Amino acid sequence: MGYEENCAAKPFAVTPWHLLRAIAHGIKAIHQRRKTRQILSHLNDAQLKDIGLTRSDIENERW
Repeated sequence: MGYEENCAAKPFAVTPWHLLRAIAHGIKAIHQRRKTRQILSHLNDAQLKDIGLTRSDIENERW
């Protein structure tokens, strides 16, 4: 099998659309993490223990 048969048509092709989508996904992920931290911070210590987290886990995002 030759090289031409085994390679993609456009390897490493990045368009502006791909970059915009990556940025949008990054912003969405940041927003979701912030929202999750906010929700978890309203739980009491017993509720956090039930799901296997501590206050420091929330602050440090080790989970």
